[in-house]
Amino acid sequence: MLTQMKSRAARIGVLIASATLALTACGGGGNSATQTGQAFKDCDANPNTCNTVAADQLQDGGQVTFAIEKNIPNWNVTSAKGNVFETAELVTRMLPYTFYAQPDLNPTLNKDFISSAEVTSTNPQTIVYKINPKASWSDGTPVDVNDFIYNWKTQNGTDCPKCSVASTAGYDDIATITGADNGKTVTVTMKQPFADWKTMWSSSGAMYPAHIAAQQGDQNTPDGLKKSFDWFGTTVPTYSAGPWKLDNFQSNVSATLVPNPGWWGTKPKLERVIYRIITDANQEPTALQNNEVQVIYPQPQVDLVKQVKNIPNVSSFIGLGLTWEHFDFNLKTPALQNLALRKALFTAVDRQALINKTVGQFTDKVKPLNNNNFMPQQAGYKDVITSTGQGTGNIDNAKKILTDAGYKIDGGKLKDPSGAAVPDLRIRYTVGNQIRQNECELFAQAAQQLGVTVKVDPTDDLGTTTTTGDYDVIVFAWVASPFVYAGAVQNWLSTSDSNYGHWVNPASDDLIRKANQETDLTKAADELNQANQIMADDAYVLPLYQKPTFIAAQDKVGNVRNDSTLDGPVYNLESWGLRKG
Repeated sequence: MLTQMKSRAARIGVLIASATLALTACGGGGNSATQTGQAFKDCDANPNTCNTVAADQLQDGGQVTFAIEKNIPNWNVTSAKGNVFETAELVTRMLPYTFYAQPDLNPTLNKDFISSAEVTSTNPQTIVYKINPKASWSDGTPVDVNDFIYNWKTQNGTDCPKCSVASTAGYDDIATITGADNGKTVTVTMKQPFADWKTMWSSSGAMYPAHIAAQQGDQNTPDGLKKSFDWFGTTVPTYSAGPWKLDNFQSNVSATLVPNPGWWGTKPKLERVIYRIITDANQEPTALQNNEVQVIYPQPQVDLVKQVKNIPNVSSFIGLGLTWEHFDFNLKTPALQNLALRKALFTAVDRQALINKTVGQFTDKVKPLNNNNFMPQQAGYKDVITSTGQGTGNIDNAKKILTDAGYKIDGGKLKDPSGAAVPDLRIRYTVGNQIRQNECELFAQAAQQLGVTVKVDPTDDLGTTTTTGDYDVIVFAWVASPFVYAGAVQNWLSTSDSNYGHWVNPASDDLIRKANQETDLTKAADELNQANQIMADDAYVLPLYQKPTFIAAQDKVGNVRNDSTLDGPVYNLESWGLRKG
C-alpha cells in the first residue's frame, strides 16, 4: 500500500498487520494523540464514530476538495509501481474489495460488495464469498467470480510471471476458484492454510474488471494477462464498481470524483470530491485557510502543524496507527554489499535525536520503533533492534565495526579493506517533505563522522524511484493494513517486487512463509519475529518510529475521520458532506 508509502507496504507508504492479533490501543493513538477544535474531540475514545453527522443534517450536493501529496503516474494499485498510498486513496473509491481497515485498525467486511465471507472448511482451507446480487460495473456488467479469478491470476506469480505485482501473498496459495449462483457465490480453496486470508481482494488489492481485461488480450495466456495488467496501470479509469467514478484527471493538478449513477448502495451526499495534488506539504495550510481545500492529510511537519492549529473554524487531529518510517539500503549498490559498512552506518544514526528534531517537535509520544512488522499496540510486538546496537548514534561503536572489518579513515575519508575510498552515496526522500529532508540530512551528518559522504536528493516519484532502485539509501514509510503476515511476504521475501533493496536470505524466507501458513498465531508471531531478527542483524532496513498521522478539516465538513492505515481518511468518502446552516 509506497506514505508513501506502499506500504499495501505495507503501501508506500502498505504494510500489513494481522487482523487476528489483539490490539491493545485504539487506532487514534490513545493519549499520544492531540487534537484542536471540536470535530475530532472524541476520536481518541471513539475512532470509528467521532465527527458523525446524521444524513439529515447534511446538505444535498456541494463539493469538497481534499489535498493529496503525489501525482497519479500509475493506476494499478495491485502493481509494485502503482502501490502508492495516494493512488489507493483515489482508485479504491471506484473499485470493489472484500475488506477494509476502519480507524480502530480492525479489518471490516465491505458489506456493500460482499454480504458474507466465511471459512467453511479448514482442511483444506475453504473460503466462501457471497457477492451482493446488485453489484455491477458502471457499464452494467455484473461483478462476479470472473473478477475474482482475473485478479487472482495476475497476482499469483504463476499465471502471469511478468506481472510486477505488489504482493503475491495468499494468491499464490490458492488451488481453485469456482463460481455458483450465476457467479455471485465464489468458493476459494487453498493449497495450504493462509493466516491473513482477509487480505485477498481487500482494499489493499482491490479488483479490476475482468471483462475489460479480456478486451486487452487473451486472459488464458501470460502475455495476455500482462497486457491487461499493464493497461490498467497506464490507462485513466472510465469504469467503476464503487460509489464514485472518475470525472476528470489533470496530471499533477487534480482528479475529480462524482457519484457513480450505477451505485447500488447509499448514495454519496456530495456532488463531487476534488483531489487536489499539492506536492509541497508546506502549501497545504495556506490552501486550507484560503478555502482552496477543505480537508488535508499531510505528513505532519512541525511548522505545518502549528500553522493549522491557528486557522479558525478548522479542527485537527494527530494520531498513531500502522504507519512507520524507516531507512532502507539498496543492496545493489556495491559499497553497501559489505555488511560492516551497513551496520556502521545504521549504528551511527541516533534515532531518538532524530525524533527529537523532527516529529518530536509536535508530539512527545513517539519513540524509536524496534520491529519491522508489528506496531507496539499489537500482541506480536518484540524488540529486535536494541540487541544490534543500530539506531543508537554511537559513533565509537560504529568506527570499531569498520576497523574490525579492515576499513580505516584516512584524511577524513573512509577507505575499504582494499584501500579504495568508499564512493559517495545518495539518500533520497519525497520532495516537499521537510521532516524527511531533515532525516536525510541527519543521516548524512552521521555518515560524515565515519568518513562517508552522503548526498541528499529528493524525488517527485517515489514509486518509480523505489521500483527502479534509483537510490543508495532511502527514507519512506509503509502505510499498514491489518494483515502483518501477508505484509511480511510482500515486503521482505527475496522474490517480492516490493523488496526494493533486494535483500536475499533463504532462512528468513522460510520463516516468513511458515508464519504466513500458521493457524496458531502465537507460533506465527514467533516465526515472523525470528525472521525479523535475521533481517535486523543484516542491517537492511532500520525502523525509525511509528509515524504520526495528521488530519485537518474545516468544521463544516462532516463525517471526516483519521484512519492511520492504508485506507486513509477517505475510507468512508461516500459519507462525507457539508453541514446545513
